[in-house]
Formats: sequence, structure tokens, C-alpha cells
Amino acid sequence: MAEQLYGAAHVKAYEDSDGAVGSQWGDHGAEILILTTIGRKSGEERKNALIYREVDGGYAIVSSNGGAAAHPAWHFNLLADPNVKVQIKADRFAAHARVATPQERAKIWPKMVEVWPDYETYTTRTDREIPIVILERA
Repeated sequence: MAEQLYGAAHVKAYEDSDGAVGSQWGDHGAEILILTTIGRKSGEERKNALIYREVDGGYAIVSSNGGAAAHPAWHFNLLADPNVKVQIKADRFAAHARVATPQERAKIWPKMVEVWPDYETYTTRTDREIPIVILERA
């Protein structure tokens, strides 16, 4: 397995290479996208490299935060402003973010665990239900 990238270094390598570097992650080859939100406090762009799956014409991401007690900051940013930017390899586009309905989550969760089994472990670390977010092209 190649060395794993994290945080800002991951985002930079991905963006600079149009996803040739950093578009797959982990032992299971999970696919990665770059999500750009607007900071709800700062008003500045915030970028995160996140595991995704294509589902029903949109893209699902998981607000896992490694099973921490709170959602990741990017989740709160997109709740405040659901108009986001997404990059999947060289494809950059505007999108609308929304939290999956309980029915959608029940259907999508197993698919996300399939590509990143640690999601299931994360559920044992927190009392919150870990949300799935759907990104739909604007």
C-alpha cells in the first residue's frame, strides 16, 4: 500500500494532480473526493478529502469524524450553507449538500461500510447516529 496522505497535504496533492495522487485511500481502495465548504464562522473556504460512493446519481459521504462525539466541522459548515464545491479527480462542480433521510441512510450505510469497514467501528465510539450526506450536482 502507498503512503497515506492526510489533511491539507492530501487536498493539495489531489488538487495539484487532478486526483492522480490521493484519489484512492486505504486497503480497500476507497475513492476520495475533495469537498469545499464555506466556514460558518470564518466565511473562508474549507477543503476536506473524503471517502465517497456514487449513489442514485449523487455522491454519499459520511460525517464520521472517526467516531468522535461531535460531527466534523465540515458537516456544520454545509448545514449553514449547503452550496458546496466538489472535485472528483479532474471533474470540478458545484453541488447541493443535504443529510440523507433515515430511509436513504439505511440503504446507503452498508455500501459505505463496504468501502470503509472502520465506519462500523466508529459507531461503537459514539452515541450519535453518524449521518450520511448526499451531494447532488447543482
